[in-house]
Amino acid sequence: MVRRRALAAWIETPIGNHTFRATGITAYLKNGGTLENAEVMANHFSTRTTQLYDRRRDDISLDEIERIRSTPSTG
Repeated sequence: MVRRRALAAWIETPIGNHTFRATGITAYLKNGGTLENAEVMANHFSTRTTQLYDRRRDDISLDEIERIRSTPSTG
């Protein structure tokens, strides 16, 4: 249902119910929540499962992008 509605809204990025779960867990952890409490809230068996939904590593800051642009060329 989520995928159908996303497509109907012209959202081309693959999206599903696990997308919302990952967003909630990531937001909670970014705001100082603990992995252990996120595990309980997500009703996971272990924190290893909860870590699969942690998207904090996906965030790339503008500063990191600028590093690419300002790298001296070798050649």
